Amino acid sequence: MDLSLCMIVKNEEAALPRTLASVKNVVDEIVVLDTGSRDRTCEIAREFGARVYHFEWGDDFAAARNECLKYATGDWILVLDADEVLVPEILPQIKQALESDRTLVINLIRQEIGASQSPYSLVSRLFRHRHDIRFSRPYHAMVDDSVAEILQREPEWKIVALADVAILHSGYQQDAIATKHKFQKAQVAMERYITYYPNDAYACSKLGALYVESGQIQRGIDLLTKGLTLIPIDDSIIYELNYHLGIAYRHQQQFVKAKEHYQAAINTKVFPAIKLGAYNNLGNLLKDEGDLTGAQMAYKAALKIDPTFATGHYNLGLTLKAAGNLTDAIAYYRQAIKIAPEHAEAHQNLAVALLKIGKMPESLAEFKRAIALHEQRRPFEAERLRRGLQEMGLI
Repeated sequence: MDLSLCMIVKNEEAALPRTLASVKNVVDEIVVLDTGSRDRTCEIAREFGARVYHFEWGDDFAAARNECLKYATGDWILVLDADEVLVPEILPQIKQALESDRTLVINLIRQEIGASQSPYSLVSRLFRHRHDIRFSRPYHAMVDDSVAEILQREPEWKIVALADVAILHSGYQQDAIATKHKFQKAQVAMERYITYYPNDAYACSKLGALYVESGQIQRGIDLLTKGLTLIPIDDSIIYELNYHLGIAYRHQQQFVKAKEHYQAAINTKVFPAIKLGAYNNLGNLLKDEGDLTGAQMAYKAALKIDPTFATGHYNLGLTLKAAGNLTDAIAYYRQAIKIAPEHAEAHQNLAVALLKIGKMPESLAEFKRAIALHEQRRPFEAERLRRGLQEMGLI
């Protein structure tokens, strides 16, 4: 089975080599659709053997992705963006999945680097090359709508999901978001779309979440609540609507409603790793309310799903510290640091816990690591911590 990589790009000379290197020995052809680059993007793509085509950008990701599909010749399509890479360890699973005669779409787990609360998503980025599989929606474009139509006509097809992380996505890191003005672009595109399709639950979910993240809380709540009234919608959309309503009501300090929506998100039948954000946020809310037992249960549920969830280890450490269990708190801080060595807050709280049990040399070493890490991103916090230690006579 021939596999075609399809990408749309613009001014991605810095990131593109890493993406293309990750699929160099995986795909049979690389199709790149450039939407107006002014750097070496096209040249780099050709150096990796890509066929490069050009397309005038019109604020519509679906239109661009569908244009790119026109030039692919493989039996299967893999879609990546320039801020994504394919994980090498997933290749055996992909090869095995491609051999199935009845599989139409292979959903892939994407790890959202920099999105600490919701570190995973499930994306429909690997699918059969058929003329009737097409992307829809101008932003957060996906093939799910066309796939649903096919399944109604041809119910013998299957949609499967690979069990392990397949894609690493760096686009949610704050510097990447700011550099590319992602929020502004997304809001313009989705507001235009929802004007024409006001009863699209998926659009309500994405735009409502964007409103909440940008501080337009009530506007977000109104749209997310509307989304829950629309049918039919699948579990993944129900999860997102409830998850973001939990965040919104937390902002408004309506804690009962926030907990209800986090729990509703957890109760949906979605891929377990997707639920980490809801478990983590529910744990944070319970911890802040003083329900330390409930918070511990929420964090442990998240860690049962993903033992490498550094944020879960750190938050569980905070909860155990608040409960007076410094020994176990220290163990969870250390585990968080083992997974994420640059977690400044974990180093700092580990230092405090070590200081409380009298381990002065180890505590000072962790304080120094925390200061060094804070200086890279939050220099004001590094200075505050340094002054605090000086006032205590520790340095």
